[in-house]
Amino acid sequence: MTLDIFPIDDLDDPALAARLQQRLDGKTKPVGALGRLEALALRLGTILGTETPALAAPQMLVCAADHGLAARGISAYPSDVTWQMVQNFLAGGAAVSVLARQHGLALTVVDCGVRHDFAPTEGLLIRKIAAGTADASIGPAMSAAQCGQAIANGMAVVRTLPGNALLLGEMGIGNSSAAAMLLARLANQDIDACTGSGTGLDASGRARKREVLRGVLDLHADATAPLDALAAFGGFEIATLVGAVLQAAHERRVIVVDGFIASAAVLVAAALRPQVVQRCVAAHESAEPGHRLLLNHLRLEPLLRLDLRLGEGSGAALAWPLLESACRILHEMASFESAGVSGRENQ
Repeated sequence: MTLDIFPIDDLDDPALAARLQQRLDGKTKPVGALGRLEALALRLGTILGTETPALAAPQMLVCAADHGLAARGISAYPSDVTWQMVQNFLAGGAAVSVLARQHGLALTVVDCGVRHDFAPTEGLLIRKIAAGTADASIGPAMSAAQCGQAIANGMAVVRTLPGNALLLGEMGIGNSSAAAMLLARLANQDIDACTGSGTGLDASGRARKREVLRGVLDLHADATAPLDALAAFGGFEIATLVGAVLQAAHERRVIVVDGFIASAAVLVAAALRPQVVQRCVAAHESAEPGHRLLLNHLRLEPLLRLDLRLGEGSGAALAWPLLESACRILHEMASFESAGVSGRENQ
């Protein structure tokens, strides 16, 4: 499958990086004393192309869809939870809703393929490809046309959103299975190592899930190209997020990546345009075992390790204040010269 995707520039700018580092080193602190917060400030400055990065109108984008593979008993929860949680997002009762309110994040929920018809609601975009993907244990989860349309939808949604920062979230019973298979195929990992408990499977449930996923991978052994793998394993919400990542990277927005499923979308986007990773900040490392493998593959270091496995964008929202703090350090923290503080003596 082919898709017309615009080029994405390399952000490597040694001169800007040197100026950012000099600015950080000149603050009233020992060199490197703010640890990884300084590395984050440097990354944000590099993404936004300035020594004084400022985050404006941050957007939390939560993409939701159902998975036909869920009928194979790969989740501890029924598929109806997908649409019920979308309602919960919109009613303001979900974790991501609470955290978005706390941190001033605009929340947009996209129905990419939920098996439910929603009434028009503020904050909800209907971009439904179908009422859930097909069962990937029988055939491809999506057709090539459906996959391409979902990616195009993600691009179009981001073009309508203001601001320079996009936080990724998702909802879809069964989508940790799709993420595990994408990781196994695109990063050449063993599926058992990529597969966790998802929404809370016990040991026997995890064993059954791994068996099902091995069968799906065998069935689609020829789906090795990024878009072919995405179409084979699903889902509509992941494909929509792939488009969102590509568009946000093209617009040079900061992309705050949530957990395992959101990271799988970045994995696919990076397989198409490797430079997207330069725009990404990994919010956290989740409790899903495949997430560490995925972040290592993308060479992204997570800001938090809280054993989260909720999804929704909850980890991205929790990490958001660190990005704001990193920018404030560059903007507001005094230099040795401006504060009249003596710098380090020459050794």
